[in-house]
Amino acid sequence: MSVEEKPEHTSTSDVPDRPGPLRSWYDHLADEISREHPWYELPKVLGLAELIGIRDTLRRENLFDTSRLPAVHAVQPPAYDERFRDERTPDGSWNDLAHPEMGMAGTRFGRNVPLEHTWPDTDRMLVPNPRVVSRRLMTRERLNAATAGNAIIASWLQFMIHDWFRHGTSPTTDPWVLPTVEGDDWPDPPVLVMRTPPDPTSPPDSPHPPTYRNVNTHWWDGSSIYGSDLDAQRFLREGAGGRLRIVDGMPPVPDDPAADPTRTPGFWLGLGMMQTLFSLEHNAVAAHLAQAHPDYDDELLFQKARLVTCAVIAKIHTVEWTPAVTAHPTAAEALHVNWYGLAGEHLHDFVATFSKDEALRGIPGTRTEDFGVPYALTEEFVAVYRMHPLIPDDFDFRSAADDSATLGARQFSEITGPQAVPILRGQRLTDLLYTFGTTNPGLVTLHNYPRGLQTYVRPDGKLMDMAALDVLRCRELGVPRYCEFRRLLHLRVPESFADVTSNDVWARELDEVYEGRLEDLDLIPGVMAEDLPEGFAFSDTAFRIFVLMASRRLNSDRFFTESFTDDVYTPEGMAWVKAASMGAVLSRHCPDLAPYVRDLPNAFGIWARAEGHATRG
Repeated sequence: MSVEEKPEHTSTSDVPDRPGPLRSWYDHLADEISREHPWYELPKVLGLAELIGIRDTLRRENLFDTSRLPAVHAVQPPAYDERFRDERTPDGSWNDLAHPEMGMAGTRFGRNVPLEHTWPDTDRMLVPNPRVVSRRLMTRERLNAATAGNAIIASWLQFMIHDWFRHGTSPTTDPWVLPTVEGDDWPDPPVLVMRTPPDPTSPPDSPHPPTYRNVNTHWWDGSSIYGSDLDAQRFLREGAGGRLRIVDGMPPVPDDPAADPTRTPGFWLGLGMMQTLFSLEHNAVAAHLAQAHPDYDDELLFQKARLVTCAVIAKIHTVEWTPAVTAHPTAAEALHVNWYGLAGEHLHDFVATFSKDEALRGIPGTRTEDFGVPYALTEEFVAVYRMHPLIPDDFDFRSAADDSATLGARQFSEITGPQAVPILRGQRLTDLLYTFGTTNPGLVTLHNYPRGLQTYVRPDGKLMDMAALDVLRCRELGVPRYCEFRRLLHLRVPESFADVTSNDVWARELDEVYEGRLEDLDLIPGVMAEDLPEGFAFSDTAFRIFVLMASRRLNSDRFFTESFTDDVYTPEGMAWVKAASMGAVLSRHCPDLAPYVRDLPNAFGIWARAEGHATRG
């Protein structure tokens, strides 16, 4: 069947959702109340009601399409194949059968703010100097720890980021040159920040704000373990039993350094651990399905195991990881509602037999919904996921058996890039995970940026200040600065730096760095300065994007909605997803970790250490 002969399908991106007058009134009321009485200060039931109204408003007013802007030589989906109905394509095409290019690799990032507000901050690109912002506001003297969580939280975050988005390889010419700061100890001045790759599909002299492309697929489809193109997928597959290759205890690494993912900036031990763990999970799913369906060949087993593993990842992120970093009772309940609905986990299956209502039964298995805007991840989504303070600077590698030293003390800078490969190959995954499980991550606040990232040596030897880069990227990509960002997301706008944070020292530092110009306050230091809601590792401003996009990633993906069925996943695959949890995955592939996680309500919580050995220093 050719593209022209593709099956008829009406995408909800062509059918805007129009709420009735009562629902519109409700959403407006919730939005107004939230400005003076935020959801996290209300009793749980009222807080949930407010969050539902906030989400509805964001869905209507904060989804903006860039895909329909003029384009030249845009990526094209492959010709339709009937098997695309029941399997994810390598490049993310054909998830939506009416718009097969939607969400595929090489398509543009969308926006959560009106396009006229997304022009690069050209006139003030280097004001204030991002290096000053980094040194004065970000530098970590000691870890401000998220004491209830463990460092697998930071590993998981990077694992998800590599699934969701990547702007591509920056050009090496014409970098941003940051002004020299008096007294700076930067080893090789000046500080350089490479530019974001331009969108080659944007016509020359376009009157519209610049757009940027996502090298990865936009879907929650396991790109971090399966890649986003067919060649990468073929390299990673074993070719038998639907399995992925594991070579010397980790996914295979290409011989060609240019294609080696461990040499891509952003790779570190924590990411490699998650890629290994979930490659093993894929193989376990494939083996389980092979036993139940001996007639399945390698290709069918791989495709079904991929569907199941991606759903396991999405479920863990929704009902475990995000509640671990937003551990407020109301937020945790709201996130569980995304997956299980108001019926809850125990009544979900019963309610799902007669209801397709998202609120009652959760999003999985309901109809696909784009809320009138073609699905894409957004630049604002990328911005609020710049959560580098979650990463500790110091790790003390220990054995899960008795807490004795294995590698011993290592700094973050020693476990990045290709340096992580011999550790992954030479150490037990069980012990690496134990070390991360018994180590706290950081809170996403000012003065808590990893030292190893402020002087980060890329695999190609170039030196980077990632804190300065985070600030500059938002300006370059047209993400509004803090006050305007809040204004456009229907939040109360501060009138002074003291309104941003109750920390008097931080308020004074912000005032000094930004020379009293509140509207100049950048998004990243702004959200890091905020007082955090109870149990949160990051700000409520950033959480607004979560409220919108966490559900959208499920709503818009056919394989989490109308194709989330026994027919597509197999009954055995659906049962696997139902039983899945992070603790189950850890225990399955590292049985020695079972005692540490089996009694925890959330495996991303801090683990007790092994007894019988001297206490760590």
